[in-house]
Amino acid sequence: MSREWRTGTIELLPGYAFVDADGHAVGRAEDVEFTLEGGFVNARLPGVPHTQVVSAPALRLITCTS
Repeated sequence: MSREWRTGTIELLPGYAFVDADGHAVGRAEDVEFTLEGGFVNARLPGVPHTQVVSAPALRLITCTS
């Protein structure tokens, strides 16, 4: 099964965070490549060499640009 990667902005609820390219915890990330899979979001933030995974209940909003 191949993932369909999209690009957009992801906002997380308070208490949840991504780690950005500078190593800081952020609750909102732009220009993120992401895919939805089984109740989880796989996210690739710009400048971060690995994929981060959050569960669907952590999401406030996903805005897809592509």
